[in-house]
This record gives sequence, structure tokens and C-alpha cells, in this order.
Amino acid sequence: MVQLTQFGPAVAVAAVALLWPGRIRDRLAGTLPTRDRAGATTGRRAALLLTPVLITALCVGGGLLTSGSLPVTSPRAFAHPLALVVAAQLLGACAEEIGWRCYLQPLLRTRFGPVTASALVGVVWGLWHVPVLAQEPAFAAGFLLATTAMSVILGLALEGVRSNRLLLAGGFHTLINLGMLYVTDETAAATAPMLILGAASLAAALPWIAAARRTAHTAPDKIIVATAPGAR
Repeated sequence: MVQLTQFGPAVAVAAVALLWPGRIRDRLAGTLPTRDRAGATTGRRAALLLTPVLITALCVGGGLLTSGSLPVTSPRAFAHPLALVVAAQLLGACAEEIGWRCYLQPLLRTRFGPVTASALVGVVWGLWHVPVLAQEPAFAAGFLLATTAMSVILGLALEGVRSNRLLLAGGFHTLINLGMLYVTDETAAATAPMLILGAASLAAALPWIAAARRTAHTAPDKIIVATAPGAR
């Protein structure tokens, strides 16, 4: 249900906090709920948490097309109470996300644009799952594509968010893990389902990238109209 390695990013952030407390304070701003609700709208938060459902649905559809049957995971996944599994998955996901989306993402964001910073975090996130690299190259490629695409989704969705970043990122991560655990068989060392997960994650990321580009193109125009002398 939960692995000790999931707490690695949280331990790393704690170590940085002990060594350089002044540097980490700004990076972790907005990790927990605050009174500052500026940033993501309710619609963007809802879209973020619905995206894992879309990814899982695409994986199911891909599995049906390629194998002709619903790729349900082994019955062992149902050996524990659902509430316990959800709580454990959320704990582990938040332990990871405090390092990935709450610390590393803002750190890289100071040097790169949102898509580039998010993609870099996704690559590091994927490579951190070292056992994946021992599988077939296609399996590892599918996994890295999935982590990179999902990281881009998270990075764009959390851009400018200054409250509750940890729970939003952890909730997304938990829903992905639950989908892999209960609905699809991406947790098995099978290449085809992992490639489908990578393709599904990329497909889900494309609308987020397109929306971010539209926002980037329209925002300057709004500023010009608002500040131009004599504008009506």
C-alpha cells in the first residue's frame, strides 16, 4: 500500500530545511492551505483532479482495443479495505509531492518556463523510480513519458497557486496510483499497458499545454488594453 522510498523526497526537503532554512522558506510558500486564495480558480483545481480519471479511462480504452478485455489488476489489490488503501496512498503521494511539486518545481521555475521546468521535474521523478530502469527499454520509455506528461499537467495547473499546493498535487498523484492499482494493470511489469499509460498521459497533457499557450498570448494583450492612454 505504501513504500518507505516514497518518503525520500520529504526527507530530502527536511534535510535542506535544516541546512539552509532561509532558502527553503520561499520555495515552500503555498504548500499548505492559507488565507491567500489567489492563483488557481475552482475550475482549474477541479480540472486537475479530474485529469487522473481521464488518464485512467484512456488506459482502459487502450487496453480494450489492444487486448480485447478490461485490464483489471490482480485480485490481490482488493485484499485491504479501500479506506486504508486510499489513506496510505495519499500519505505516500504527499510525501513525494512535497519534494517534487512543492520544492523542486518552484526551484526550477526560477530558471525555466513552466513547461520546461515541469518536464525536467517529470524526468527526475521518473528516473527516481530506479526499478523501472531494470525493465525493458520500451517499458521504461513509457513510464518516463507518463511521469513527464503528468508533471507538465501538475506544473501548469499549479502555476501561480499560493495555497494548498501539497494536497492538490498529492490528490492528483493518489488518484493516478489508485487507477493503476484497481482499474488497469500498469503496476505489472508489462510493456503494452505502460506504453498506453504514457500515451494517455501525453494526450491528457496536450489540452493543458494548449490552454497555457492561449493564456500566455492573451495576457499581454489585456495589459496593453488596460494601460494604453485613452483606451476604452
